[in-house]
Amino acid sequence: MDPGNNTGISVFQLLGFSEDPELQPLIFGLFLSMYLITVFGNLLLILAVSSDSHLHTPMYFFLANLSFADICFTSTTVPKMLWNIQTQSKVISYEGCLSQMHFFMLFAGLDVFLLTVMAYDRFVAICHPLHYTVIMNPQLCGLLVLVSWTISVLHSLLQTSMVLQLSFCTKIQIPHFFCELKQMIQHACSDNFLNNMVLYFAAMLLVGSPFLGILYTYSKIVSTILGISSAQGKYKAFSTCASHLSIVSLFYCTSLGVYLSSAAPQSSHASAVASVMYTVVTPMLNPFIYSLRNRDIKGALLRFSGMVSLKGTIILVLKKCR
Repeated sequence: MDPGNNTGISVFQLLGFSEDPELQPLIFGLFLSMYLITVFGNLLLILAVSSDSHLHTPMYFFLANLSFADICFTSTTVPKMLWNIQTQSKVISYEGCLSQMHFFMLFAGLDVFLLTVMAYDRFVAICHPLHYTVIMNPQLCGLLVLVSWTISVLHSLLQTSMVLQLSFCTKIQIPHFFCELKQMIQHACSDNFLNNMVLYFAAMLLVGSPFLGILYTYSKIVSTILGISSAQGKYKAFSTCASHLSIVSLFYCTSLGVYLSSAAPQSSHASAVASVMYTVVTPMLNPFIYSLRNRDIKGALLRFSGMVSLKGTIILVLKKCR
């Protein structure tokens, strides 16, 4: 393949999971189901939180933001993959590839920061319960979300602008189901040393640091919970963290799995499969984990479904009266 200027690039090819035509309908059906569950599940969670005044607290405010980020996160990759399977095409334009990579990094980073903010919220609630309402005031909650968005956008813009400086070969085949930053850098024909350095430095700073922050907050939380005398008090304190801890464990363990698989030789296919866990499965499980383990969410969902049913009945009656 001859190197060429990146402005001459017209298309990239996303090879996906398998080239076997018999497997395409199965992959399409599986990912379409997971995508619909992710979108409707997280959307329902957002509507339940916004419609119930009992859930207008910092914890559920951050949860609603996480659900929104998860919808956008999954929507950057899965719809394009489904479209390619349906049209039997593996093509994505150069501009489309850059856009997908940009928004993927943005919402992946936002997920990381929101999980960290939610860990801090649980730390304040359990370790400083008497000052919780003072510390976690609406202004601070809004500021934490705004900072999370700002850092995520700036990081994504930095990485995208650096990829724009690279030159690519005339034909690019990406062994993945979306345009991942590392894959883009690896397939560049020009020198990518600086890009790799920025990639690893950003990963350590923007992923490693929040993870260490989460570990620190949970070490303090566990220490506080162990100091509670009553068993009921310990259970109540732990139950407020269980859902968040489950999501954090799932997100970081699968991300680590992708990193380890990508470090192994001949691992492109394994990395693509492992990426499904944190790009699709984790956002899909988020509403289930929070709704099944949380009585407040269950109650809000029941009240919300009751409101929807009541409105539907009223509209039906009004139509009949006309």
